[in-house]
Amino acid sequence: MKRSGGSESEKRRKRRRLLQELGDQRIPFLGPSDHGFQQLWETSYSGLALRRSCSLPEELHGRVEAALLTLRQRGCFLRDLVKVRDRDVFTAVSRVLLGQPGTTYRYLDTRLFTIPWHADDQRGTCCDPDLSAACKALWELNCFFCSDVGHRKEGDVFKQCRKELVGAIESKPSVEGDTESKDSEESKPSDDGGDSESKQSEEGETESKHSEDWDIESKHSEEEGPSSKQDAAWESRHSDEMGDMKPKQTELGSPTGSKQHSEGKHTGWKHRPAGSTETETTGLGPQEKPVAELKHSLSGYHIEDEDEDQLSGQGCSHLNPAKTSCPGPAQFNVTLLNYMDPAAMSQLKEEPYYGMGKMAVGWHHDENLVSLSPVAVYSYSCHDDDKAGVSSEEGPAEKGCWRIGLKVAWDIHTPGLTLPLQSGDCYYMRDDLNRTHQHCVLAGDSARFSSTHRVAECSTGTLDYIQSRCREALSNLSTDPETGTHSLLSLLPATLQGYEEIHNEVEFEWLRQYWFQGQRYTRFCSWWARPMEQLENDWREMELMTQLFLAAVEEEGQPEEGRREMAETLLTALTDRQQHRQTWRDRCHSSLAQTLPPEEAPVDRPFWADDDPSMPLPFDLADIINRVESLLWRM
Repeated sequence: MKRSGGSESEKRRKRRRLLQELGDQRIPFLGPSDHGFQQLWETSYSGLALRRSCSLPEELHGRVEAALLTLRQRGCFLRDLVKVRDRDVFTAVSRVLLGQPGTTYRYLDTRLFTIPWHADDQRGTCCDPDLSAACKALWELNCFFCSDVGHRKEGDVFKQCRKELVGAIESKPSVEGDTESKDSEESKPSDDGGDSESKQSEEGETESKHSEDWDIESKHSEEEGPSSKQDAAWESRHSDEMGDMKPKQTELGSPTGSKQHSEGKHTGWKHRPAGSTETETTGLGPQEKPVAELKHSLSGYHIEDEDEDQLSGQGCSHLNPAKTSCPGPAQFNVTLLNYMDPAAMSQLKEEPYYGMGKMAVGWHHDENLVSLSPVAVYSYSCHDDDKAGVSSEEGPAEKGCWRIGLKVAWDIHTPGLTLPLQSGDCYYMRDDLNRTHQHCVLAGDSARFSSTHRVAECSTGTLDYIQSRCREALSNLSTDPETGTHSLLSLLPATLQGYEEIHNEVEFEWLRQYWFQGQRYTRFCSWWARPMEQLENDWREMELMTQLFLAAVEEEGQPEEGRREMAETLLTALTDRQQHRQTWRDRCHSSLAQTLPPEEAPVDRPFWADDDPSMPLPFDLADIINRVESLLWRM
């Protein structure tokens, strides 16, 4: 569904008003080192699941990371030229789509065509051996995610990783029994050689947490008994922590101070379930009160950065809305690979509502997916040894790390959440999290790859689909085997309208979409070359059918009533086609398109001169449209 101009203007006006009223204030958010982080995760972000890198097979890590580097070395990661509010812009992130052969993914008026991943029973004849091996590695990761993402309880691999985390937690000083000063605590290294971050809670206690301890998949299931003494210890410690937190459920922020205030981490917010309209504050200082008041004055606004939502490339056209929810186990059919280098992204915007930091990808929902289907993401950071040192004040996982930020859509009462990602970590967005929440990507210090596996809604976006549509349209074309003369089998207006719509779909949703992205696909993979050649041949046959349709409309012997209906149907199809051709011509010759190298520059195809004898109709349909309009005037 396309947004109207009035709706766009109203949302921009509300967003400006929201930012003006916020001023220097920030809505609270919690990170792993903040008191109440785990409770917030459990109550408001339970659809988010984290899988630490240590719980994935080491061999899989090696193959996937080598594959990502191979794809980048081969130049497969490219910025897409997309359309936002009727103007062309480049995505800030470079990307490439892998997936099931013949599958496409459409967003922001751009259809991406998959480089097929190679299963065990498929020979990678469309790519060279190195690229084929890279595609197969991403397919193996996809298979792992398909079997893993639906596990609601911890499996053996989760438990193994959890035990390692439990050991790290229990080796640290107890919060309740800690009598050392803050200075001595900061100077004392943890067992794994890192420094623990210390924060003062509102009760005056010192709470030390390492961000890697906060693995949502490490929490013990209430439906399973402890599998070992360490599991029992984890359950006991976890229960104690939650017991300590129960009397302090309103204390989701860190201590009030100038630093925390400027970063959006406020105290005195009573936690409410997502969607609650009640708001309470306790012990607010003079700086916190304006934020509390804003919760009432802005409660009707959707806090959403529309510019980043669209430019992120994670959104999509609403041409083909999802009609069904995801049944049974997830079957990811595509992965959208992203490459982000903060050093090359000169205009990173600050996250405007919470003060979370620089955003590589703004707030958005992942769209054009099967309803309620999960999303699985693999994160790989290209570490720089010079940036390995970490300040003990910031916490080892939060300074310089890539992070994801999450917020509840249409809700300014629930604090936001940030989650640091170490290289090799994976996270899942399950249940209805992607529908009810928004997420962003917060830039770290090093370059980063991500592999985002999705169940794309492609009921009208596969090669099989469009080939079946071509067969449907061409079934109305008859060819005399002796003379080679062509004719239309049916002149019913509904039949004529149907194949003219297919004609436009093939030209504008497939041929021009494919060639708008230049020669990029043929450089990497030959898989799409023959199918697109066949689609173009079918489209030429449809041009012939339109010529026969025009001849039938202009034939004087037709009954007046049926002839008028046919002429109106033809005029609608031709007018739409003429407008779309001009739009695509403008996009192909835009100033931004001209900045691309020849192998990536858009190709205005199909295009032909009006006197081309091989084509039944001219490219410019203006004269034919005038003829049909004149005919209707005379009727």
